[in-house]
Amino acid sequence: MRWFGWLKQRGAKGIGGNTGSTVVIGGRKRTAGIPYMLPADMEEINRLDFQHYLLRHAFQGNYAAPIRRPTSILDVGTGTGRWAREMAAAFPQARVVGLDINPPPTDAPDLNPPNYAFILANVLEGLPFPDASFDFVHMRLMVLALPADRWAFVVNELARVTQPGGWVESVEYGGEKNGGAAVGQLMRWGTQASALRGIDTSYHSRVGELMRAAGLANVLTHELDIPLGTWGGRVGSMEAVNLVSAQKALSSIYIARDITTEEEFERVIHAAQLDMRSPSYRGLCPFYIACGQRVR
Repeated sequence: MRWFGWLKQRGAKGIGGNTGSTVVIGGRKRTAGIPYMLPADMEEINRLDFQHYLLRHAFQGNYAAPIRRPTSILDVGTGTGRWAREMAAAFPQARVVGLDINPPPTDAPDLNPPNYAFILANVLEGLPFPDASFDFVHMRLMVLALPADRWAFVVNELARVTQPGGWVESVEYGGEKNGGAAVGQLMRWGTQASALRGIDTSYHSRVGELMRAAGLANVLTHELDIPLGTWGGRVGSMEAVNLVSAQKALSSIYIARDITTEEEFERVIHAAQLDMRSPSYRGLCPFYIACGQRVR
């Protein structure tokens, strides 16, 4: 398609050499050579799509930035590509690009809007686009993929490829509040395992200041707490399923790193599920939304 001709010319630049190589840990396929710990298989694809529908419902939409009629949209860490495809359908006048280190397994021509394209690249090595290529740049749930010492670089890259007047948006997960002993233990294991890969899970709340440091203006930040557990109705029940699925996917990493044992993990995940089903439970999962505008 004519809209994407420039991608064919420049898309090879910055593509990570380790894209596509995998390793199997705990029976789950994972991408080798990157910090991200969650699997890269169909079970995880299904969880990510489930999570997308959950967040779209909880956030009452797919974006928070004050965009109107964008003509070029980039989704960094696109995962299944679901968000990017929906944005392509919502804004048929825009060219929409999803970028990830792995191609979505569901990436098939009959599923793709004509104004959507996928680019294989590693954001940790830079975005393979010229300056000012997009008027809306989006990144969601990358806190477990970005080492602490690469966050500033990545946010600067998001700003670099944004057109003057365009917006950058980041959405990150912030763990849990009021989660109780069992859920809290799961979160601590996740923090320990992440730290061994250079990841600081507290960066979810720092993106706004990183946007300002990258030169973005009109920075807006917002914390949205999603209920965790059956007390929160449909959204709370969905978030409980999502949390348990993600933690089970991470468990083999915890065990391989001697952070916990299989027996202890099973005990704690079972206790967490019981807690989240209790009518007296009041857990919350905070999400941090940051938007910034490139003005020059």
